[in-house]
Amino acid sequence: MNVLDVQAAAEAAVQAHPSRPATAVVHDVPGVRLVVFRIEPGQQVAPHTSEATVLLTVISGRGTISGPDGETSAGPGTVVTYAPGELHGMRADAERFCILASIIRKH
Repeated sequence: MNVLDVQAAAEAAVQAHPSRPATAVVHDVPGVRLVVFRIEPGQQVAPHTSEATVLLTVISGRGTISGPDGETSAGPGTVVTYAPGELHGMRADAERFCILASIIRKH
C-alpha cells in the first residue's frame, strides 16, 4: 500500500519557470502516472492531447477545465475524464487551482 498526500505534494511542487504551473509526479508505474499541478492565477496548461486516458481531479481552488466541448468551471471534488486523443487543458482564474492528473496508459 502506498498512501499519497496529494495536497501536500501540490504545495511542494516545483515550477520549471515562473510563468508555468508547478508540477510533481507523485506515482509512476507501468500503466499509471499521477501528476499534481499547482496553477497560480493567470497560469494555464495549454490544451493538448495524450495517447492515454486522462482523469483530472480538482484538489483545491476553482478554475477552468477545457475539452473538445468547451470549458467548465471546476472546484474541489470535480473529476473530468478524457478519452485517449481528446483535447484537454486547465487554467487558474482568480485563485490557486490544484489538480491531480491520473494518466492511465495501456501496456
